[in-house]
Amino acid sequence: MSGAITHGAVTRAWRSGLRRRTVAVSAVLVAVMLALFVLALLLGAAGLTPAEVWSAFTGTASRSVRFVVLELRLPRALAAVLVGVCLGLAGAVFQSVLRNPLASPDVLGVTGSAGAAGVWGVLALRWSGLSLSLLAIAGGVLGALLIAGITWRRGISGLRLVLVGVGVAAFAGALTSYLLTTSDLRDAASAYTWLVGSLNGIGWPVVAVTAGLATLAAVALVPQLRGLRALELGDDTATALGIRPDRTRALVLLTAVVLAAVAVGAAGPLSFVALMAPQVARRLVGRTSLSLVASAAIGGALVTGSDLLAQHAFPSVTLPAGVVTGVVGAPYLAWQLARNDSVRRPGGSS
Repeated sequence: MSGAITHGAVTRAWRSGLRRRTVAVSAVLVAVMLALFVLALLLGAAGLTPAEVWSAFTGTASRSVRFVVLELRLPRALAAVLVGVCLGLAGAVFQSVLRNPLASPDVLGVTGSAGAAGVWGVLALRWSGLSLSLLAIAGGVLGALLIAGITWRRGISGLRLVLVGVGVAAFAGALTSYLLTTSDLRDAASAYTWLVGSLNGIGWPVVAVTAGLATLAAVALVPQLRGLRALELGDDTATALGIRPDRTRALVLLTAVVLAAVAVGAAGPLSFVALMAPQVARRLVGRTSLSLVASAAIGGALVTGSDLLAQHAFPSVTLPAGVVTGVVGAPYLAWQLARNDSVRRPGGSS
């Protein structure tokens, strides 16, 4: 009896410590993301002080300062945070549900489908801004529905979903390449810049739609957290807890697809963010913990930091943010593939 009591006390103490660590790490990561957001408002060709930025919000700044802060830098900085948060959340859900640390919207064809739709919108329809964002979102969701339709056979199997998703991603990549190679060179260059992932020229209409859809998807994810955590324990355990695995898996993945598609619609297919953010979050908060807040904050910090480097690392040129995420993410993916535990489920022991 005393052994059982001791074991229960140890388990409660371990869970309490993990919870405190998760809260502390998440708070620090959110602070880092907010610091980078503020830095994005300060840096630029017209360097501003914190007081000048604050005066733009209070309405006491000059017209030029208000324009720089409120029309140029603030929409871009907000978009970077929103896009990163969406990708971080989407990647965490994909990796948790599929129990695969290499699962992400990039690998499974969601961002590829959204990207193909966006490139078609740029080249064939000459769309940009809000209309292009909505088209890319629709393309990502339709691609996900196609994957689910092909995969569904008495339920959603993680392995089948990955294999079909890789196939759809390859098809979307081939379609994108065809569109680029058969178009005018100048149009192809414009489409390619969007395809790499860029926050250049983003405006308030795109930010408003991105914020609205991201908020709705994040709110929809909250009541699914219990089912998401149960799925991490396996289908049998989830069923014993009163969770319907296939239904829960489909709803959670659909929410993650919307988050990923919203991010691509705003900034194009920023590579590797959805892959890296949840893995880094797990290493910081504990490999057995699913922290959506930490994953979201790391995603926001990654995109904001990458966009800052893309703008200011080379004074004579402004790079797309996707170039920076690709430079950071490709070696990270190679390192993950080289690790002995790279095929184990997230949260497993190393």
